[in-house]
Amino acid sequence: MDISLRIFVVSVLLVTVTAEVYIVTMEGDPIISYKGGENGFEATAVESDEKIDTSSELVTSYARHLERKHDMILGMLFEEGSYKKLYSYKHLINGFAAHVSPEQAETLRRAPGVRSVDKDWKVRRLTTHTPEFLGLPTDVWPTGGGFDRAGEDIVIGFVDSGIYPHHPSFASHHRLPYGPLPHYKGKCEEDPHTKKSFCNRKIVGAQHFAEAAKAAGAFNPDIDYASPMDGDGHGSHTAAIAAGNNGIQLRMHGYEFGKASGMAPRARIAVYKALYRLFGGFVADVVAAIDQAVHDGVDILSLSVGPNSPPTTTKTTFLNPFDATLLGAVKAGVFVAQAAGNGGPFPKTLVSYSPWITTVAAAIDDRRYKNHLTLGNGKMLAGMGLSPPTRPHRLYTLVSANDVLLDSSVSKYNPSDCQRPEVFNKKLVEGNILLCGYSFNFVVGTASIKKVVATAKHLGAAGFVLVVENVSPGTKFDPVPSAIPGILITDVSKSMDLIDYYNASTSRDWTGRVKSFKAEGSIGDGLAPVLHKSAPQVALFSARGPNTKDFSFQDADLLKPDILAPGYLIWAAWCPNGTDEPNYVGEGFALISGTSMAAPHIAGIAALVKQKHPQWSPAAIKSALMTTSTVIDRAGRLLQAQQYSDTEAVTLVKATPFDYGSGHVNPSAALDPGLIFDAGYEDYLGFLCTTPGISAHEIRNYTNTPCNYDMKHPSNFNAPSIAVSHLVGTQTVTRRVTNVAEVEETYTITARMQPSIAIEVNPPAMTLRPGASRTFSVTMTERSVSGVYSFGEVKLKGSRGHKVRIPVVALGHRR
Repeated sequence: MDISLRIFVVSVLLVTVTAEVYIVTMEGDPIISYKGGENGFEATAVESDEKIDTSSELVTSYARHLERKHDMILGMLFEEGSYKKLYSYKHLINGFAAHVSPEQAETLRRAPGVRSVDKDWKVRRLTTHTPEFLGLPTDVWPTGGGFDRAGEDIVIGFVDSGIYPHHPSFASHHRLPYGPLPHYKGKCEEDPHTKKSFCNRKIVGAQHFAEAAKAAGAFNPDIDYASPMDGDGHGSHTAAIAAGNNGIQLRMHGYEFGKASGMAPRARIAVYKALYRLFGGFVADVVAAIDQAVHDGVDILSLSVGPNSPPTTTKTTFLNPFDATLLGAVKAGVFVAQAAGNGGPFPKTLVSYSPWITTVAAAIDDRRYKNHLTLGNGKMLAGMGLSPPTRPHRLYTLVSANDVLLDSSVSKYNPSDCQRPEVFNKKLVEGNILLCGYSFNFVVGTASIKKVVATAKHLGAAGFVLVVENVSPGTKFDPVPSAIPGILITDVSKSMDLIDYYNASTSRDWTGRVKSFKAEGSIGDGLAPVLHKSAPQVALFSARGPNTKDFSFQDADLLKPDILAPGYLIWAAWCPNGTDEPNYVGEGFALISGTSMAAPHIAGIAALVKQKHPQWSPAAIKSALMTTSTVIDRAGRLLQAQQYSDTEAVTLVKATPFDYGSGHVNPSAALDPGLIFDAGYEDYLGFLCTTPGISAHEIRNYTNTPCNYDMKHPSNFNAPSIAVSHLVGTQTVTRRVTNVAEVEETYTITARMQPSIAIEVNPPAMTLRPGASRTFSVTMTERSVSGVYSFGEVKLKGSRGHKVRIPVVALGHRR
């Protein structure tokens, strides 16, 4: 192309000054769906739920062909040096990521052969005891040969912040020898400093993806590590939840907190680092990581990641490079678990939308860590603190941080936060309990309880109390392990009781200086957890439905989240240099919360189901998990959800499917569900094609497939749930079930719904031989228009004891 030197110089300047990362999809099928037709290249397409044979010459030659086409279009349109191609996507979508100017992006958008051009957008992290709570050691692991076989030969891929490979949760020595893994072909990067591989026989793949982060100028190799090393802690934590070794001693500050284990402790770990400690990550890097993971042969993908905001060029939630890549992954037989998001308890806060993804909400399990402060006046104030008690039968003098400063000049350091020991008079603190204030600095992470502990220890304090005087909605208080007695008083009224007692007991001179400290108290034992029968509950932060089909937040005819799993106060591995949680810097374990913690629970349990049923599709595994889940807590009551009251206090309300999806996961039942609601690639396309507002052109851009409208309505997608967002008059939806048990079974089908909508099922009963499939219909009729969703369920009760349940949600509208 003949371009003058002057224009070339200007274009280079544009690239260096205003260039951004764009994800471009091209005409022509990716490897997973190419059925032949290009001269000299035979078909590479796989059937739905079938792995790609990446070692075949057909696949490798077609991959080279696609990459040449990507290079060719860039080379034809732009001068060398005026752009940078970051990745070629060949396996799940056909396209590339490039660092180009907005003008060049517009040129690409108009170029022949280009389907779509999306400006890259950011993603973020969605940030023990749970194996016992879920019944794995007694009900599930024995069926697979015990914990030392649970997850055998299943590979779980983690697209996260990397891994700390030296942690005992990921060690392969002193374990039963691992056999070969012929189906997995991932690479292992070396540590650039030690030249040692990140892999062992437990960690079978370790790679990092940062080209988009580098192009955006966000990547700092000194902090972010140009390797799979976890510089954050989050990736090590999620990997250990899903697949960490069993029986790892959880010890911190000299105290035992039990033994840690992953859900599938024998599963292998494949690391695809695409998240970084300071900036999160970029979709272009995440898509490259997913594409590589599926190419390498992972069985399960765990994604504790979600978009910061919707991509600007995409109208629908289901179609963008990220979700389209995951659709390709599921077509290749990979089960995908994704965190629902942490925007709860407000409606429509989900960051995981698509039917091919298993969207995981977060539950509080039965373990709570509580503590108490006993005052000299006999009052006992409840709080939290994972700490030892002060000496029994003894009260200690209470001293407020602001009353024991060396001089008033240090007030600029926010001394009440107790972050700097050098600002305090040690003689006044030593042997006493130090009272500190829990300011906004703790919320934003510039202050930490870990530093309060260090300050109190340095000053020789007998313990510390952190006092919350005011609280903002959404503030999350978690207990933090402490080597010395300590407690956090989170109830503002209890904090006022403490402050009133302290002020009444403390005499001062006319300047306000303390003459004598007379307030006293003692701190209880917070090390032992209290087990609650009211578990599980939906955590306050867990994102809520209804699901949305576009970024105008119109409701989708698909229920999300899909399932509920533990995600509150989860103990798991941490890396010593991890900074994601300031209270755990330098530690080997961390106790943290988030839907980030819930998703790997489901990924690990899915590995156990996959181990028992290796031929099952991702949809079959998802169905087994959902239809066997429970909506009853340990006390036999319907599940409850944390929510804000009118006064912004946290309260409990009756939970709905928009909080928990189908219910809380029940791993032992999922191994033998009786029936499954299966779905494949054509079904997902049918859902997209029948969803109003999504154009066939847009679907073709991302899938290279023409639309098929046989499904007629998206509510007919064969999900293990039913959602109708616009019910006018009467609507009938159909579902197809398959008997996966080894014997014939007769099922009676019943349905119930809240009174504003009538519900009927047909037929009322059906008999299925092993492997047979049958269809049933569910008819809903609006009785009255309430303006709010009605909730219900369809139950299929088998003659041999199987119980299958799917949730129903519907919103009636006037004719």
